[in-house]
Amino acid sequence: MMTLRQVEVIRAVMVTGTIGGAAKLLNVSAPGISRLVKHTERSLGIRLFQRRNGRYFPTPEAANIFAQINGVYDKVDDLSGIISKIGCGYAASERLLTGLIGAPIAHSASPAMHERAAKALGLRGHYQLIEVAGADAAGLRMMLEGVRRLGFAGVNVTYPYKEAVVPLLDELAPGAAGMGAVNTVVVKDGRLTGHNTDTTGFARAVAPLLAPAGNAVAVIGAGGVGKAIAFALASLKVSDIRIFDSEPARAAALVSLLAPRGGARIAASVEDALHGATGLVNGTPVGMLPDRGVPVAATLLHEALWVADAVYSPLITPLLAAAQARGARIMTGRELAIYQAADAFELFTGLAPSTEIMGEAFDEVMAARSSAY
Repeated sequence: MMTLRQVEVIRAVMVTGTIGGAAKLLNVSAPGISRLVKHTERSLGIRLFQRRNGRYFPTPEAANIFAQINGVYDKVDDLSGIISKIGCGYAASERLLTGLIGAPIAHSASPAMHERAAKALGLRGHYQLIEVAGADAAGLRMMLEGVRRLGFAGVNVTYPYKEAVVPLLDELAPGAAGMGAVNTVVVKDGRLTGHNTDTTGFARAVAPLLAPAGNAVAVIGAGGVGKAIAFALASLKVSDIRIFDSEPARAAALVSLLAPRGGARIAASVEDALHGATGLVNGTPVGMLPDRGVPVAATLLHEALWVADAVYSPLITPLLAAAQARGARIMTGRELAIYQAADAFELFTGLAPSTEIMGEAFDEVMAARSSAY
């Protein structure tokens, strides 16, 4: 893993082709550049550059590293161009730049929801998709630095970075700190603060499905979304939460985080999680297009169960289709998507958006994507 400074130096040497050129570009000494390049090569265990005719060229074995660095810088360059075009004819206080970091995110309905909500409040909003797959901590740090410096009010964070961004932020809201997962980063006074509106959004969405007492809910997945779902259920006083994850250590870690709230246990299998359960929530990306998998066997579903899926692309996931066929009540990812977006928008702006307007925007995106919706 490289630090932000190492990324900047390696990029400068790559762009200029010389140690001297990199030193001039970054306004530091050439010996300092040379030392940092050598230190980085030692720490990574590979040669980054080969020298030919007095110039430095990337080595073949470092191709993946340079591709990732270039990808991050390309995104920042794209954002700089977009920012220069935002808000023409609007006062600075009426401009709103937000976005989403994750991969894959081309399917996201967030741009439509946030931009429609901004327009309804008299703001010129632009919501930028920042899709970079496979970013390590250094790559994420670079993206967040771009967000900090380029005038963003904040960004949402989705799979696979909800946990990875946590140590890169300046501060965490109590809810996000408690679960170690962030889906919303607010920029204020140059500081990045992490929040989790998946929790508040899911709590609003799932409340109508819960009985006054006796709820037992199986949560599949203990990653960023699974954490938010489990914490939301705990906030609604669900007394029996069963956590299953394909990596048992992750399930154990989530149960440990929930211990002060009580009522959570590790499930040894999906079958164990569902035994006697009244509800089921998929908190994994299984079933999100282009994937067509099912996280739970159809034979475990029945009409006395309600089933919710955090995935909304497609709206009726293979899991929800199987649940419907078995007579179970279902909740699509629509409500979670809308409510978490509304809560994030309010954190970005201090203004409460219309969930009805955001819902209309969401529905239009889904209708355009599938005539079956």
